[in-house]
Amino acid sequence: MSRTRALVFDAYGTLLNVQSVLDVAVEMLGEKAGGVVDLWRSKQLEYSWLRTMTGTYADFDQVSRDALSYALAFHGAEIGAEERQRLLDAWFRPEPFPDVPAALGALKELGVPLAILSNGSPAMLELALKHSGLLDLFDHVLSVDAVKRFKPDPAVYWLVEERMGVAPGETLFVSSNGFDVAGAKAFGFHVCWINRTGRPLDVLGQTPDHVITSMVELAGVVRG
Repeated sequence: MSRTRALVFDAYGTLLNVQSVLDVAVEMLGEKAGGVVDLWRSKQLEYSWLRTMTGTYADFDQVSRDALSYALAFHGAEIGAEERQRLLDAWFRPEPFPDVPAALGALKELGVPLAILSNGSPAMLELALKHSGLLDLFDHVLSVDAVKRFKPDPAVYWLVEERMGVAPGETLFVSSNGFDVAGAKAFGFHVCWINRTGRPLDVLGQTPDHVITSMVELAGVVRG
């Protein structure tokens, strides 16, 4: 691997634990909560891909609202507007994984620029990163909103070079999401997959350069 000149992170599911919304969902949905949250996340991704393919972009805020509507309807979970907003607020303010804050602090000391590259809208990302206390650690926060397409479209990954002036071969991209790992690797990034749960890699013809189980391992990867 050539010298790392940019360390770029996916946000949701990689740094921010989206399953933290489950606690809020359980309060209002009871035994239906797990199914609703799982389907909500699945439909968020499915809708983002469909909107990219059909050229009907809507930002991730709207995609999230639409996906929640579907998940609630599928599970027959009828809730009011106020409760629905509470669920959305929980999604927009996820907690970081426990290994993230200290690991990012250590990485910051290495002197490599840190960036977010996310499907989230600019407003969503600012809110989530401020809530998590991570915002000040990043030199760049890049949203797909700039290209009106979602990951894993190559136009999204191109934002790193366009905004940071760093070639793909000089970028280490970090994600926990299999589709994102495959997309970033196909684009030409060096890729580190965070596999916290020990699940198998998605079979998409792309293999990450590094596999770690915790963010605390990442500084060693960067140092080589």
